[in-house]
Amino acid sequence: MTAAILGGTFNPVHIGHLFLAEEVRAVFGYDRLILVPANQPVHKDPSPVLAGAHRLAMLRAAIEGCAGLVVDDCELVRGGPSWSIDTMAELVPRHGIEGRPGLVIGDDLAEGFSSWKDADRLARTVDLVLARRTGERHPEFPYPHRVVMNPLLAISSSDIRRRIAEGRSVRYLTPDAVIDYIRVYHLYA
Repeated sequence: MTAAILGGTFNPVHIGHLFLAEEVRAVFGYDRLILVPANQPVHKDPSPVLAGAHRLAMLRAAIEGCAGLVVDDCELVRGGPSWSIDTMAELVPRHGIEGRPGLVIGDDLAEGFSSWKDADRLARTVDLVLARRTGERHPEFPYPHRVVMNPLLAISSSDIRRRIAEGRSVRYLTPDAVIDYIRVYHLYA
């Protein structure tokens, strides 16, 4: 089985995440796209993140019935900082991934990739897939990679959180199952 991994905070998951996951899976022919919610994201701003149990539950609700998309909670279970090199070492045997797994990263993270934990080893063990996030050109990325030409969707988790806090609608920005979960647990209000 071939697979790619898309990690993130998913605070909350939205249609931009899900569309990107499906686009990568379809364009590059992966059998499975594994979504991995971060425990402690190390490449994002350190602002507070909703408890992992809630983010995991919303992610599972969002992909229910979506063939080819699965969720893995390894980073939440492992605890501590979420390092991609550790996650890949755990996911490959757990999911029986054959060949080099794909690792999807936003092009906004490309410039700082060399500072990631064991970046050179990581780049040798995965197929890096750069996803468009900003629409801006970035300096030459020195690692072997592929680019997915996903459309830029102007949706962000921070905007969804802000809209919820303001009492505004988030319908069609995130799946209905996620909206229902947010309402039941009074999240982001």
